[in-house]
Amino acid sequence: LEKAEFIEIDLQKGENLTPEYVARNPMKKVPVMELDDGTCISETMAICRYFEENYPEAPTLLGDTPVEKALIEQWVRWVEFYLFAPTGMCFQHTTGYFKDRMNPIKEWGEECRQSVNKFMEFLNDHLADREYICCERFTAADINAFTAIAFARVVNIRILPEHTNLQAWYDRTKARPSTQA
Repeated sequence: LEKAEFIEIDLQKGENLTPEYVARNPMKKVPVMELDDGTCISETMAICRYFEENYPEAPTLLGDTPVEKALIEQWVRWVEFYLFAPTGMCFQHTTGYFKDRMNPIKEWGEECRQSVNKFMEFLNDHLADREYICCERFTAADINAFTAIAFARVVNIRILPEHTNLQAWYDRTKARPSTQA
C-alpha cells in the first residue's frame, strides 16, 4: 500500500509562482503530483491516467473497452470545455481574486457564467434517463462534472430548482464515500 503526502498551496499568495513550484509544474497550475523518482505529472486527467495504468485491478474510471474509453474521453472534454473552464474564467474575471496578476474583464466572466448555466441545462436534459453521465456507471466524467459544479458555488452558480435530473445526479454523487471529507 502506497502512501501519498498532500500539500496544499495558497494560490492567492502566489505559492504556485515560486521557483520550487515552477520546477514541478512550469504551467504554474494545480494539481501536480511528484513521484518518488522526482517525476512530476500535472493535469488531473494525466494523474488519473497514471493511477489507472498502475493499478489495473482497481475499478476503471477511464473505460474498459475502446467505445467506453472514447465516450468517457468525449464527456470529460465536454465537461472541461463547457463547464469547468468557463466556471474558472467566471471566477477569475468576476471575483478579483487574481487582479494582482491578470486583467479581469467582468463582462467576459459574466458571459462565461451564462455558458455554464447553458451547459448545466444540457446536462440536466442528458441525465433525464441516466444515473451517470456515460457508460451506465460512475466514471471520470462524473468526477469532473461533480467537482466543477461544486466549485461553481464560489461564483454563486447553483443547480437551478428546475434541473431535477442534475440535482438528483449531484446528490447521488455527493453521497458516495469518496466525496466525504
